[in-house]
Amino acid sequence: MRGMELRTERLTLREFRLDDEIAVHRYGSDEDVTRYTTWGPNSLADTATYLSEVAREAAREPRISFTLAVATLDDELIGAVNLTIIDRQSTGELGYVLARDSWGHGYATEVARRLIVFGFDELGLRRITATCHPDNFASARVLEKAGMHFERTIRDHLRVRGGWRDSRVFAIAASDEGAVHSD
Repeated sequence: MRGMELRTERLTLREFRLDDEIAVHRYGSDEDVTRYTTWGPNSLADTATYLSEVAREAAREPRISFTLAVATLDDELIGAVNLTIIDRQSTGELGYVLARDSWGHGYATEVARRLIVFGFDELGLRRITATCHPDNFASARVLEKAGMHFERTIRDHLRVRGGWRDSRVFAIAASDEGAVHSD
């Protein structure tokens, strides 16, 4: 799956390129964008390290992490999406981040749905999960609109910026009524 590319109606999910660094750093260094993430705001060195790690993971065989740039159809990079296989037999974990000026356009739901289809139909996953900060109501709504269901809150789940944080867990199973699949 080298050089992979997935499309939605309005977006292209593609491998990162060297010339993406400025756009990645623009959203990765934004305090509003990283408020609920486990990373950031990023320095230029953090951004370079991230892109290096993504390239290394993309070259891994077998590939278990699919971190892709989210770009508009005219190739403006607006974020990133990731699906990592947690359990080779069945489970993947979904994540995404979008630049602040791309919020509120339905892009996050669009990319989440596309990666769910990819996970079920192309990777053969049976279940896909995602977590979000309990105060990140917009992200929780995206996950619900993508067909995921709230399952539980995990207390003191992640150590972030020197403190412990709870996480809300959402999931969808391939067998769920209404689960998205390609036609």
